[in-house]
Amino acid sequence: MPRRRQRHLAGSGSDGTEDSDSSAEREQTNSSESDGNLTKRQRLTRASTRLSQSSQDTPDLKRSGDHDESPPLTPTGNAPSSESELDISSPNASHDESQTKDPGNRDSDKDLSHRPKRRRCHETYNFNMKCPTPGCNSLGHLTGKHERHFAVSGCPLYHNLSADECKVKAISREKQEEEAKGQDEVNTRHATRHQTPTSKQSRYKEQVAEMRKGRNSGLQKEQKEKHMEHRQTHANTREPLLENITSDYDLELFRKAQARASEDLEKLRIQGQITEGSNMIKTILFGRYELDTWYHSPYPEEYARLGRLYVCEFCLKYMKSQTILRRHMAKCVWKHPPGDEVYRKGAISVFEVDGKKNKIYCQNLCLLAKLFLDHKTLYYDVEPFLFYVMTEADNTGCHLVGYFSKEKNSFLNYNVSCILTMPQYMRQGFGKMLIDFSYLLSKVEEKVGSPERPLSDLGLISYRSYWKEVLLRYMYNFQGKEISIKEISQETAVNPVDIVSTLQSLQMLKYWKGKHLVLKRQDLIDEWKAKEIKRGNSNKTIDPSSLKWTPPKGT
Repeated sequence: MPRRRQRHLAGSGSDGTEDSDSSAEREQTNSSESDGNLTKRQRLTRASTRLSQSSQDTPDLKRSGDHDESPPLTPTGNAPSSESELDISSPNASHDESQTKDPGNRDSDKDLSHRPKRRRCHETYNFNMKCPTPGCNSLGHLTGKHERHFAVSGCPLYHNLSADECKVKAISREKQEEEAKGQDEVNTRHATRHQTPTSKQSRYKEQVAEMRKGRNSGLQKEQKEKHMEHRQTHANTREPLLENITSDYDLELFRKAQARASEDLEKLRIQGQITEGSNMIKTILFGRYELDTWYHSPYPEEYARLGRLYVCEFCLKYMKSQTILRRHMAKCVWKHPPGDEVYRKGAISVFEVDGKKNKIYCQNLCLLAKLFLDHKTLYYDVEPFLFYVMTEADNTGCHLVGYFSKEKNSFLNYNVSCILTMPQYMRQGFGKMLIDFSYLLSKVEEKVGSPERPLSDLGLISYRSYWKEVLLRYMYNFQGKEISIKEISQETAVNPVDIVSTLQSLQMLKYWKGKHLVLKRQDLIDEWKAKEIKRGNSNKTIDPSSLKWTPPKGT
């Protein structure tokens, strides 16, 4: 019995019966506690014995475990998603380390101090992953800044490069970016005083034009054979050979964009915002097309984790399997979007769909559009919007080409909130048709319109091309001597701000003697006219006489 306890019992109170009873109770309690501690100690001793026996039976595994600090696998075979999953399977995980020490072993503290620390799960998770590219060892990165990669977007082998080549390209890109940064500062100071380009900018523009001269010359016979052999050997597991398809300048720009996108994805992966292979729809089956997706869309988790989605091209309902889609198509009565058909010329039609009346269809349309748009944030609150859906008709129905949405009551007179052309219809003139149709509605409403910002990358390219074409056509038909931006805006329904930015990009706006002058550049007008003649009578234009629409009154 401890010495402190003996003193306490010796110094008991004056009542002998109470002291004897309390001492008896204390002795009974302490005896039960000692029995419990003995039982616990025996259990821990047996558990430690079993662990030591198992470690002696498998010495190689223990030695490798001392060096490999990767987290244990969960019963499903995947790395655990949090630290709470790490110690579940350990026999003594619920006990304190102080309880597991042998009191007679003075070296136990020293042994515990040399035990390797368990890392956090998210730091070692990637080392259990492999790049999906066949034959790749996951070493190197497309950006040249990381030692390993775990996705096709960062795989040097997929892009027909080596890890060393990526590092060399990264060093050269950094040098070019530093030079460009210094030049941008000079250009910014110059732009505040002058509208015309500097002599260095003009020389660079001439050099780029010279480098791009031979980009449409086509492949030679040997090059075609090499490209076909590469495609037959690797199929979709490697990127197609891109050399000699375009100019070296454009190819280098494309490589820079690839590296930048790969770096952005790597940052998001490190931050934990995206995880490779989880909740990301890779492809969708849409009508007779199988489309690769570009961005994440917030479909329900049970659908998003499938990786592949099946979508009805008429009602836009999404399904989990080909069988469900086939049964749905046999029963689906929709052959065109809901709402009113406000435009038809040939096979092209435009339907006006009210987000309040056809809520489910518009929500499905927004979810589908998010797969191909980066900046889209509206998915479910569709009631304040009107959707104008363009379709192409054949004997099976009206197939979705693209759409744009606009607010019913826009305070800033935006005539487009979101615009999308489906990937299978891109680069065919349908994007300009949608833009032209939105400005046609603004003309009928007798308003000046502009798209809502920010625009996506492809949207910005399409709008700049459209504004350039509108201005050059106006200049070609203009016969007067003086021109004003206000008159151009009233006739074309394009916002004056967009007109000024387009004129500046075309170098048709000059500041002279305290006034801004619009220059009529005949070379650009002739170039545009030559393209118009070469294009011929294309049906990819909007005919105002085919519009049957009146502006909606109220909401």
